[in-house]
Amino acid sequence: MLKAVLFDFNGVIINDEAIHRRLVDELLLQENLRPMTLGEYQQFALGRSDRAALPDLWAYRGRSISEDYLTKLIHRKALGYRQALRQLDPLPFYPGLQAFLERLSLRPWERGLVTGAIGSEVDYVLERGGLLSYFSVRVTGEDVAQSKPQPDGYLLALAQLQQRQPDLLPQECLAIEDSWAGLQAAKAAGMRVLGLAHTYPYHFMQRWANWAVDSFTEIDLDRIEVVMARRSLAEA
Repeated sequence: MLKAVLFDFNGVIINDEAIHRRLVDELLLQENLRPMTLGEYQQFALGRSDRAALPDLWAYRGRSISEDYLTKLIHRKALGYRQALRQLDPLPFYPGLQAFLERLSLRPWERGLVTGAIGSEVDYVLERGGLLSYFSVRVTGEDVAQSKPQPDGYLLALAQLQQRQPDLLPQECLAIEDSWAGLQAAKAAGMRVLGLAHTYPYHFMQRWANWAVDSFTEIDLDRIEVVMARRSLAEA
């Protein structure tokens, strides 16, 4: 049965992928490197932490990068992200998010966040949007050694939730994701996945996720709960 719902952040909670892409391109230009194509952004950055994405992108440009300098680049990008969000009022949350979170809060399910984003960025957005109280568990890119598509973040969130519900199983968790890396991470952790077509088209989400929808308003929690309960019985 469904007992926990775990959200990705960028591209699921907040519509900020264009901001991240622009900031990475600015870092590249400052290093006299050419900006990313859309395909390169999807391959190297989308759904992944900056600490995982930037070294791979720099290597693709024929450059190596030290850990110290990587940390400086991440810090520089984080400052740019905060400055960009300060100029936005309101923040670009996805339509239907608040109502969906309120619907979830009426259910006896745990709620968490699993993201490759920096913790300070996540906290700033959630606090400013009044959403922090909706999540009992929060795992960011700084909490795990390996970024999505590796399952580390979801496995850590599961372990934290099991401190609240010791009998919680991964197949009783639903992850809400928008990227290939996120879908693969959640599936590798043994969780069911709902794909939101915020970043990739619906047919892509439908191919890789257990459920696919275009927006939060289309999520049928009752149907998902019934299907998960049937699958649990079938697997028992």
